[in-house]
Formats: sequence, structure tokens, C-alpha cells
Amino acid sequence: MLLFVENNKIYLEFVVKTLIGSYYGDRKEKMELRKIGKFIASERKAKDITQEKLAEMLDVSDRAVSKWERGICMPSTAVMTNLCEILDFSINELFCGERIDMSSATKRLEKSLLEMAKMKEQRDKELLTLEIFIGVTVSLTMLSCIMLAAFVDMPNWVRAVLVTVGIIPFAAGVLYALRIEQIAGYYKCEECGHKYIPKYLTVLFAMHVNRTRYMKCPKCGKKSWQKKIIR
Repeated sequence: MLLFVENNKIYLEFVVKTLIGSYYGDRKEKMELRKIGKFIASERKAKDITQEKLAEMLDVSDRAVSKWERGICMPSTAVMTNLCEILDFSINELFCGERIDMSSATKRLEKSLLEMAKMKEQRDKELLTLEIFIGVTVSLTMLSCIMLAAFVDMPNWVRAVLVTVGIIPFAAGVLYALRIEQIAGYYKCEECGHKYIPKYLTVLFAMHVNRTRYMKCPKCGKKSWQKKIIR
């Protein structure tokens, strides 16, 4: 789980934003927004802070604070941390819309991390399938262009253009597919078992057999044939 958090900070931010956006759905989700809004309002009043004062402290408009408290929208991630500090509650409590004890917060956090880990695992599987699709498509395109250029009677300049049309998408497709392979899942060092996401250039220039690449582990510093794994 710690590996998931350390290697996927950007992905976690994306998931948080996705979770925020998901509140704009059905009636149940709107009820959650209203609960969070009432929680913000009650904590603000308990601190004897007006909407105008809170807006000034957060450098937002008082209309924005009003929308939060009426359950119309959530605070943006840009102000969420400061809001929690000012009103003295955690981000976890903000999303729950109530005060919670630490043991309960830990359990909820672990559940959320597990769900996000499952989401990433599913996303990685879909990305690796996409990688295969891209590789096959651009390879067939290039092969078709080369075959046409080789066996169909045509002017030389047309033949050159046809070959170029096949090679350029192939090169771009391979580079993009390699980017997918880099970020989807992890590579596992055979020497120490460390799982990590290598840099793009490392993956690009490493010797490989399918998705197994000969690379240097950033933890133990040893080179080995490292397999691509999903989790």
C-alpha cells in the first residue's frame, strides 16, 4: 500500500479530484454534499467566523463559501488544506461531513486506498491492452505501406511518400506504447524484489524481451532482467 502511495502521487491527486467530481451525480450524492456543507457551516460558526471572513482568509469570494455550505459544490483542492487548518478538522472528516475518531479515520483511509489501488490495477490492465492494440495497428499499417510500395507499380516519389506515411505513425505509436508500458504497473527487481516505475528513457534504451527489461534497480543498484507486474 505504501508503494502505491509513493509511486502514484499524481494519480492520487487525480482520484481525489475524481471523487470530488463524483459528488455531482444522483440524489444520494447531493445529500452527501449537503451534509458536508452543513458540517463546514457548523464548524465555521463554532469558530465564530463569518462567511466573509472565511472567504477573505482563503482568498475566495463569499459566494464560494456560501455554495459550499449550501451543498452546491465542494471546495477546490487549492483551498481544501487551508480550509481544514482554519476550521481545525481533517480532510478525511471534511469528506465524511462529520467528526470521526482516529481509529475510524484510519479504517476509512485504508478502505479508500484499497479502492484506489484496485482502480489503478484495473486501469493498468486496460492500458497494457491498449499498448498491444497500438503496437499491432501501427505495425500492420507500416507493413501494408511497405508492401504496396514494393509490389505496386507507381512513381518513385509516391513510393517514398507511402513508405514515410507508414514509418512515421509506426515510430510515434511505438514511443507512445512504450510510455504506456512505463507508467502501467511496476517493474520488479529480481535481486532485491523492489517494485518501482522507471524513467521513460531508461525503459526506452533498455534491452528487452517483450515486457521484461534489463535495467538497474534504483534501490540496490544492481542490474537484472526485471519483469513488468501489475501489483
